[in-house]
Amino acid sequence: MSAHCQLTGSKPGFGNNISHSHRRTSRRFDPNIQRKRYWLPGEGRYVRLTLSARAIKTVDSIGIEAAVARIRALGGKV
Repeated sequence: MSAHCQLTGSKPGFGNNISHSHRRTSRRFDPNIQRKRYWLPGEGRYVRLTLSARAIKTVDSIGIEAAVARIRALGGKV
């Protein structure tokens, strides 16, 4: 599963681990991605979305219908 949020579009960030001796090795900052299933009443079916924890709070706030409309406006498939 790719670490990419369908609603907010957040992706991994990249940087360096820096040791005590100041050697740098590459690392990755992954967003907190969850797979969540929502009932979509307008279509009478469940949809499974890949969302970050912040996006799950956004869906709770604006509703699943508005969230799916935003994802489709961004060109995502639901």
